[in-house]
This record gives sequence, C-alpha cells and structure tokens, in this order.
Amino acid sequence: MVHSELQDIADELFAIDARLVEIEAEKRRLLQRKQILGQRQSSLGPHHGYSMQLSAGQKVALFLALFQGRSDVFARRWENRDKGRSGYAVACHNEWRFGICDKPRTKCRACGNRRYRPLDEQAIRGHLMGKQVIGLYPLRTDNTCHLLVADFDKSGWRNAAKAMARTCGAFGIPHAVEVSRSGNGAHLWIFFSEPAPAREARRLGFGLLDKAMGDSSRSVFRFL
Repeated sequence: MVHSELQDIADELFAIDARLVEIEAEKRRLLQRKQILGQRQSSLGPHHGYSMQLSAGQKVALFLALFQGRSDVFARRWENRDKGRSGYAVACHNEWRFGICDKPRTKCRACGNRRYRPLDEQAIRGHLMGKQVIGLYPLRTDNTCHLLVADFDKSGWRNAAKAMARTCGAFGIPHAVEVSRSGNGAHLWIFFSEPAPAREARRLGFGLLDKAMGDSSRSVFRFL
C-alpha cells in the first residue's frame, strides 16, 4: 500500500511539473504578444490608441455609482479667509436670500423657508469642475449606507492608513486611499455593491482596523 501511495505522489508531482512548464511557455507567449501590441499602439500615435479617458457624462455617472448616499440633500464647503475658518453647510436654494434666509441667527434645520438642494448631476458637475466642493450624507434615511470611509488625521496617519490598506488587501476588500485636502491626513474608502446596515458597516471598519493595528491605535482615525 505504501508503494502504491508513493507512486501516486510521484505521478502527481510529474503532472505538476509538466503543467508548470506549460504555464511558463504560455507566460512567455503572452509577454511577447503584449510587447507586439504595445509597439503597435505606439506606432498608431496618441490619437488612435486605446484611451482610458472618460467623458464628462461618464465621470458624473461613475461618481453617482460610487458615492451613493442621500440624494435629496448635500453639503457645500464654505470658507472665511479673513477669519481662517472653513466648514460644510447644507446646500439650500434660499441660502442668503434677503428676507427669506435668516442665517446665522436661525439654524437651517429650524428654518421654515429651507429648500434643500438635491444631489443631482448639476451639483456633481460643479464639484468635478472645481466650481464648488460638495459633501455627501452617506447615512440614508433607512439607516443603511453604500460606503464606508475611515478618516486618518492625527500623528501617525500615514502608517495607520497603510496598515489598514494592507489589511483590506489581505481580505480581498477593494478600497481606495486619498490624501486629505490639508495634505496632513488620508481617507480610505470602501464601496459596497448594495446597501448595508450602518451598524454592520461600522463593525466591519472597526474589525479591519483592529486586525491591522489593534485597539490602541484607534485614536488616529474616525469613521465618517
């Protein structure tokens, strides 16, 4: 029986070696084909080669597909350079209209004249063109969300963001990392294919962070 098992192992090892030879040959063939296609693409010139550039409409559609949240309202960034202050406020059709808007004496949520602007294609186009900076309300009215974002903004944010990105990669979780507007922080985004309960999304985020660096490092980030 031992002899039979040894023979089976030897046969399988031989089959594996043969398959590896085939794979190596296929790899060489694909690399050669890739080189030929690259040379052909270069010879056709930049106007005839394959392009990954998206049209304005495609960019808006991509933004809407990824950054899904409340569509009935969004925030808009404001800045007071004289006082060195900035922040986000809900976008309203009646903002600062004389005789209608009573800011800052009356808060938006208590104003009877509020008419919130919807997050539509026009708002997103303005954001992508740099005409305004908008903020998304990711928590929907049914307490679900389409995304999770971790905000790293204290000392050690670089290492913390890298550690969490590595953990996402280890679990096969697609993610995107960007540097904050200030240049002194980072955001890590995880997009869901369907709405998820907000509680479960936060649990996922904390679980990933704990796996990456432990509870003691939670002070360098927050989930938005």
